[in-house]
Amino acid sequence: MQEYFHYFNRQVMLWGERKQASLQEKKIAIIGSGGLGSSLAIALGGSGIGHIDLVDFDEVSIHNIHRQIAFRVGDEGKLKAKAAAELVESRCPFVRVTPFAIRFDEFAEAKREYDLILDATDNLPSRAQIDAYAKEIGSPWIYGSVEAFNGQVCFIERSSFDAFKITDRKPAGIAAPMVMHIASLQANLALRYLAGESVKKDLLYYLYFNEEGELVTQKFQMPCA
Repeated sequence: MQEYFHYFNRQVMLWGERKQASLQEKKIAIIGSGGLGSSLAIALGGSGIGHIDLVDFDEVSIHNIHRQIAFRVGDEGKLKAKAAAELVESRCPFVRVTPFAIRFDEFAEAKREYDLILDATDNLPSRAQIDAYAKEIGSPWIYGSVEAFNGQVCFIERSSFDAFKITDRKPAGIAAPMVMHIASLQANLALRYLAGESVKKDLLYYLYFNEEGELVTQKFQMPCA
C-alpha cells in the first residue's frame, strides 16, 4: 500500500490513509464518455475510485475532440468508452475501468448496483432513464448539463427528475471550458460523497456568465418525488 499512498499523497494529506483507501472499494457508473464523461473519468479515476464503468455506444468524431479531453486527433472511429477507459487506466494503475459500448437501456437491463451514478449524457430522455434506474437500484446520481456558457449540476437523491420538461429543442453550441467546469463540479460532489464528506443533496446549481462576463451561480431546491 506504500506505493498507493505515495501516488495519492496530496489527497492523503486531506483526509488520511484510511479514507483514501476506502475509495478503492467504491464502484461508480458514468453514463456517457464524451465531454462530461471523459472529464469525469479522468478526474475520478485519478482520485482513486476503485471501479468505474463507462457506458457509451458512440464513436469519436473530429468535432468531438475540442471539448472531450480523453481524445486526440487520430482517435476518430474509436469507441469512446473503450478509448477513455484505456486512458484512465494508463494514468492510474489503481483503478479498474470497464467500458460498455452499448446503449443505456441495454446496460440497465443487468441491474448492476453502484455507490453512485454520474450523468454525462446530452439529452433529457436519457437522464430520465438514469433517474428511474438509480431509484430502482437505490443509488444517488449526479446530473450535469452544459449549453453555450451555461451549466447545471445537481446531486439527486430523493428529488424527482419530473421537474425537467423533456423537449426536442435543438441545443446551442458548447464552449469547451464550460464542459470542464461542470464536470469538475460533478466530480467534486462525487468525490466528497464517496469519501464520506458532506454534500448538499437535491439542490440544483445553475451557473452562467452574464453580459459583463461575471460567473453567476443560482441555487434551486428540487421537488421531492
